[in-house]
Amino acid sequence: MTVACATPDRRPSADEILDTPLPDLLGGWGVELFDSSIADATFFGAVIERKTGEIVLAMPTGRSEREHDTMARYLLAQVFDVDLPKLPPPFTTDQA
Repeated sequence: MTVACATPDRRPSADEILDTPLPDLLGGWGVELFDSSIADATFFGAVIERKTGEIVLAMPTGRSEREHDTMARYLLAQVFDVDLPKLPPPFTTDQA
């Protein structure tokens, strides 16, 4: 999934995506994170781009901190078109 978004001219590097503390990464790129009400066990998160260009991550609740952190970083890499290895099955990303 690659989402065309109104991002700054600079994109985060893979190192930034992987190594920056998540709150700092989200704040530094102006990404809003909110809890999703989707309870499906196969839902791991979604990226929403508002018409204003703001990026929002909708993340499921009740997941481990590690899963939450990993999926948020992976989704950010996808939206900013940062080259990271694909996640193994059963994880997939789709563009709606």
